[in-house]
Amino acid sequence: MLKPGDKAPDFVLTSDAGEEISLKDYKGKKVVLYFYPKDMTSGCTQEACDFRDNIKKFEKKNTVVIGVSPDDTKSHVKFRDKYELPFTLLSDESKKMLEDYGVWQEKSMYGRKYMGVVRTTFLIDEKGRIEKIFEKVKVPGHIEDLLDSL
Repeated sequence: MLKPGDKAPDFVLTSDAGEEISLKDYKGKKVVLYFYPKDMTSGCTQEACDFRDNIKKFEKKNTVVIGVSPDDTKSHVKFRDKYELPFTLLSDESKKMLEDYGVWQEKSMYGRKYMGVVRTTFLIDEKGRIEKIFEKVKVPGHIEDLLDSL
């Protein structure tokens, strides 16, 4: 289980722009790495739009925002374009990164158990270390909590 102070697991994933992105690309900046279950669903859309509406506040604090889900890049492009998202979305179809960060977990709905993404945000410092982990994120108020932590 990852904890604050740990080195954040590196990754190489394809972005919504079709580029290969790695955590190393952001050395010298803080990174808000947020994991969400699915493009175009109500909670995930609200969370993405909250990040969009506050992106300038993150940029002023030398912080980049990156969203990660198991959706494919084609889905990410539609999501990005529909909601005019000004930050990177990464596709982890293999779920390796989701597992490395411990967010691919058993969930249950209506008594049915299944594997899925538990909404989690990692604040990573300029040297690639985990500064703070927000687990089982509730969307309302999350942006404010994050900005207060910066």
